[in-house]
Amino acid sequence: MMPGEWEQHKATWLAWPNDDDFFQGKMEKVKGVYLKIILALHKDEIIKILVLNQNIEDEVRNILRNSNVDVSKIVFYQTEYVDVWIRDYGPTFIKNAGNLKWIKWNYDGYGGKFPELFPDNEVFNNLKKEVSGEKIDIDIAMEGGAIDSNGQGVVLTTEECLALNRNKDKSKIETEEILKNSLGAKRVIWLKKGIFNDHTDGHVDEVARFINPNKILLAYEENITDENYERLKENLEILEESTDQNGNKFEIIKLPMPHMKYDDDKKAPVSYANFYIGNRTVLVSLFNDENDEKAISIIKSCFPDREVVGIDCTDLIYGGGALHCITQQEPE
Repeated sequence: MMPGEWEQHKATWLAWPNDDDFFQGKMEKVKGVYLKIILALHKDEIIKILVLNQNIEDEVRNILRNSNVDVSKIVFYQTEYVDVWIRDYGPTFIKNAGNLKWIKWNYDGYGGKFPELFPDNEVFNNLKKEVSGEKIDIDIAMEGGAIDSNGQGVVLTTEECLALNRNKDKSKIETEEILKNSLGAKRVIWLKKGIFNDHTDGHVDEVARFINPNKILLAYEENITDENYERLKENLEILEESTDQNGNKFEIIKLPMPHMKYDDDKKAPVSYANFYIGNRTVLVSLFNDENDEKAISIIKSCFPDREVVGIDCTDLIYGGGALHCITQQEPE
């Protein structure tokens, strides 16, 4: 079964940014985001970082030492990779009878839209000896950001991603059966769409997240003229009628939506639902928006036993995602 993200971690995985063009000239600022993540998390769990080569590893070590990071809590892996969104091409960890295993999905560059990312499908095939637990190959196109688990057998996803834009040779029912069998799920809840302009075709980690087995934080747009209003309203209606593995209704807490435009005036796919739950810290993606404080306040109320840290992601989003997308939890 896929554990809930709030369950105890052994480590958090990251892939150090290396392509300035990918972040449209903002990579130095993006490195600052990574440093803030590591500073916030490394006190309570190991940080495992992909780097391209020894020169970059040395550079990162120096950055961390100069920022008073305990580098004994950092593990580096030198390997070839293109992208930083390690949640999408990295392992999905599960537990079977207490034993940690990990799933290697087929990563196809978000439905084939980005052929330059195809090499990332091999990253963890090459690192399989470095990852804790038995490797399980599941031959469907999937990304880690497309699913979320309550740790008790319920999985959230969206039809926009996994039923319409991946594995078009399979029906929704066939895809659901694969998810159930591979993740140990008893129930899959299908939301309709993700947020507007999301290149991932509606990853669920931008719209709805479990924060315990029966509570969901849901991105919700109040402005009826906004492109996200109808799609997020529909997701709320689906969740209000959904039940957990025991047939009980979920508690649903609305998160406001941030609003940001890229330099070219296109709407950026930003959401406060793209937070990351560490062992003692919750990292919240912020966007220099009037709703930042409200979102932080709501998330703090949901995690009274964890420190909640907001991190400005207005540069990171130029790569197409935020904090949850660049992290992957490895459970104890």
